[in-house]
Amino acid sequence: MTLGRRLAEHPANQGGEQGRRGRRPRTRPRRDPRAELRNHLRDSMARDLGKRLSEADNDPSQLKAKVAEELDRMILERSHLLDERERADLARRIIDDVLGYGPIEWMLNDPEVSEIMVSGTERIYVERRGVLQQTMSRFETDDQIRQVIVRIAASVGRRIDESSPMVDARLADGSRVNAVIPPLAVDGPVLTIRKFSADTLTAEDLVDYGSLTDEAVELLTAAVKGRLNIVVSGGTGSGKTTFLNVLSSFIPEEDRIVTIEDAVELQLRQSHVIRLETRTANVEGRGAITIRDLVRNSLRMRPDRVIVGECRGEEALDMLQAMNTGHDGSLGTLHANSPADAVTRLETMVLMSGIDLPLAVVREQIGSALDLIVQLNRLHTGARVVSSITEVTEVAGDRVQLNPIYARHYDRVSQADGETPELVATGSTPTFTRKLALHGVHL
Repeated sequence: MTLGRRLAEHPANQGGEQGRRGRRPRTRPRRDPRAELRNHLRDSMARDLGKRLSEADNDPSQLKAKVAEELDRMILERSHLLDERERADLARRIIDDVLGYGPIEWMLNDPEVSEIMVSGTERIYVERRGVLQQTMSRFETDDQIRQVIVRIAASVGRRIDESSPMVDARLADGSRVNAVIPPLAVDGPVLTIRKFSADTLTAEDLVDYGSLTDEAVELLTAAVKGRLNIVVSGGTGSGKTTFLNVLSSFIPEEDRIVTIEDAVELQLRQSHVIRLETRTANVEGRGAITIRDLVRNSLRMRPDRVIVGECRGEEALDMLQAMNTGHDGSLGTLHANSPADAVTRLETMVLMSGIDLPLAVVREQIGSALDLIVQLNRLHTGARVVSSITEVTEVAGDRVQLNPIYARHYDRVSQADGETPELVATGSTPTFTRKLALHGVHL
């Protein structure tokens, strides 16, 4: 029998019941009437409201009441498809889509969620208590994610499109937002939101969490009141800004403070605070105001203390000069994995300033400007802790000398059992006690 005849006589290639059984049935996508209804109502609502959704002078409560009223009418016309609970859930989800941020709206309202990470339509992660978790929530399309990103950017006067496919912004509550869209984001729009906590942590909270000890708090309180210059160092997500808030709470009420940030996050409780924020370039590539510009300008504003939210480039030179020219008690943060790395990073950032300084001069600047480096670590359990408090003493030879005052000895505990070593004094006597005494502070 030839191959052609054998193929022709195979049951899968013949008609009738036998042939039909041999074929794999062609499946059609199942219709979801509720999803279709939701999409229809959402599109209708967005179309009916039109430009009112993006007008800056809208009263959010009035607009939400208008949307809810219109939705009730539209849903009741189709009430045979849904029970009362389903109608309420549908109305809430559509209001989130039209006026809020869709599937991530509930995450923004959940106080336990500290970070939201949208990686395309299929994956939305949140961070709870320092631990990353994947959620069941989903965006339906890339366009839906993009609409949320555009809405966030527009709310703070920023734009994002193919010609400018990245944006850094912040929500009304101060939460920090970063978004990237195609063509830079190959697998679809990516959105990251680091939430801004409404409840400011205190030093007592950090002691309760095991991040600090009472003795270390006493030292840091004296250091801030005694106008030592302090840098908070740590990796991404280690809690640098939160800790900077705690340190700033020790600043006396009568001091005039200027804060400088890319996106305003610090929550200072003092009354005499001037908050400055950078600005990105406009569509013509002009008008950008950098951290360095703001640090330089702040020195003309008669500050008692300058607080730099994050030092990541050439502004390091200006920050050190401010600390060396009568603005004692200034604070800042930077990314580094250890106090020694923090000094090296400062050296590198100063050399990025474009001013041709010998490395020995840069180290002299660091040695004379800085007094303390507070190192933060994020443990595998998600906990953020102060891992060391280190004094910057002097420059000897070709190195900035560091004097550890408090440290955690990780090699003495079992990480497998989830143990966290205690922050203990090293026994070294700090040399800055004379400086503290000049400001009436005694340890």
